[in-house]
Amino acid sequence: MKKRSVLSMKLLIVLSLLISLLSGCGSSGDLSKSYPLESVNKEGTATSYVYRAVGQTVPEVAKELSDDRKPDQISPEDPERMFLVYDKEWYHLQQDPDKKEDTLIEVDSKEYVQKNYDSSFLQGYIAASIIGNLFDSIGRSGGSYRGYSSKDVYQPKQGSYRQATVDDKKISPPLTVEKKGAITRRGTSNSTTSNGKDDTIFSRGTNDSTTSKGTIKRGSDGGSSIFGSSSSSNTSKKSISKPKTRSGSGKISRRSKRR
Repeated sequence: MKKRSVLSMKLLIVLSLLISLLSGCGSSGDLSKSYPLESVNKEGTATSYVYRAVGQTVPEVAKELSDDRKPDQISPEDPERMFLVYDKEWYHLQQDPDKKEDTLIEVDSKEYVQKNYDSSFLQGYIAASIIGNLFDSIGRSGGSYRGYSSKDVYQPKQGSYRQATVDDKKISPPLTVEKKGAITRRGTSNSTTSNGKDDTIFSRGTNDSTTSKGTIKRGSDGGSSIFGSSSSSNTSKKSISKPKTRSGSGKISRRSKRR
């Protein structure tokens, strides 16, 4: 009974580790599930996707995104508006004016920024060298756009925003990079055995001198055990047989008494 309790405890620990690993991978692998897609504006290669971070401030979202994927440049911390600049896209984080506890995450392609944003507006947040390289390639045209939170006042030059469809959600740009997790066996200094195989809770290195193996033995009472046993339990039981005897005859004589 005691051995069965120990076995049940081990199984519970393994299941807990697996659940923690799966939930961890799921939450960090794709933040678009945590940040639902709200609006889309597309015209050719110029695309803009808007996500909503519920109950998170602009600096909180900026830190979460930059920790997961380091930007080429990030604007100074600001409670209302921040920019994260990457190679092919810009993240424009804005406090929702209608719901100030939420943050709007606008993911704009470089083409969308070039064709729609007001370059003088960006100079207050992004280095002049980056803005110059971006707008010089199109002859400093741009527009008067200043972000989704003010789209009703400063409208984009091309296209218009609409509610995201199912197809839009499938092709929307990811907000994070893929992460992987692993479960390693405790009590060893290395997670890789000498034979080059990963040492996890499901497999142990065959060349490990400290590795012990258990066997399954059936006891005399019909029960069984999966735990390692001592050398005495590995010896087979000796058969009990009736001792051999032999028959014989004898006599008892009385010794004579010397005088």
